[in-house]
Amino acid sequence: MPSATPSAPDRTEKPSATPTGDQPAPRTKKGAIQRYEQYLHALGREDIDTVCEVAGPAAKKAEDQGLGPCTSTYATVFQMVSPAQKKALQTATVDPQRVAVRTPDKIEMPVESVRSSATFSESDLGSYTLEYLKNDWYITD
Repeated sequence: MPSATPSAPDRTEKPSATPTGDQPAPRTKKGAIQRYEQYLHALGREDIDTVCEVAGPAAKKAEDQGLGPCTSTYATVFQMVSPAQKKALQTATVDPQRVAVRTPDKIEMPVESVRSSATFSESDLGSYTLEYLKNDWYITD
C-alpha cells in the first residue's frame, strides 16, 4: 500500500503540469510557421475565434486606426475570400525557404510563402509579420 500513495500525486500533477494552452509556443521559425498555418486554416474555415486570437495585435492596430473590432473586420474579410480560396486555405502550408527571420522575435510571412491549391496575391491575402509576444506567435502587421 505505501507504494501506491506516492504515485497518486504524480498522476494528478502530470496533466496539470503540462496543460497545452499554458505552455509557451516554440520561439523558433518552425513555431511561427505552425502558428501562421493555424491562422490560414482558421481563415479557410471562417473560424473567427482562432483568426482573432492569432491576429489580435494586428486587429487591435486596425481598430485603433478606425476599423471595427476584429470580429466585424474579419467577417468582411471572409466574404472577400472566394470559396475555392477558402478550401485551399484549409490545407495550406508555408514554405520555410520563403520565410524571412528578421529577429528572433519577428518573422515575416510573405504571400509567396503560402503553398496551396489556389494562388494568392498581395491584394487578396497579403504578407504578414508575426511577433513572439506573451509566449506565442501573433500577427502584428
